[in-house]
Amino acid sequence: MTTTPNPAASGTSGHRPPPGSASGWAAGGVLFAAVLMMINGVFAIFEGIAALAKDDVIWRVRDYSFKFDLTAWGWIHLILGIIVLIVGIAILKGTTWGRALGIALTGVSIILHFLWLPYQPFWSLIAIAIGVFVIWALCVDRSPGAL
Repeated sequence: MTTTPNPAASGTSGHRPPPGSASGWAAGGVLFAAVLMMINGVFAIFEGIAALAKDDVIWRVRDYSFKFDLTAWGWIHLILGIIVLIVGIAILKGTTWGRALGIALTGVSIILHFLWLPYQPFWSLIAIAIGVFVIWALCVDRSPGAL
């Protein structure tokens, strides 16, 4: 006679997520990633405004391979910040296109912050780390409506 184990007797709840479903970290991470994207978008807007408004706010770099005019950097950050903010809101609403675009835009944001390292090294490293988490959370979650 075969008996099935009693989860209550073994001290476990017996609850396991279905195969392919998100872990608690990833499911909660999507909400957190959307909020981080929105905040990162607002910060990028402020970076863009600072670079456009006054070139004295941002430290100038002389010999850098990826050097752009600060006005160009300002427009790049401003436009990307607005788009990232909108996509963060779309992820909060649960749209599939928002999630896909969020992964792509966060990848672009990581690359741009790598190029921005000499201008704002501390903030660039923080933004890159946030971007890595956002991509992880958006890729790992397999709940309905996910990619």
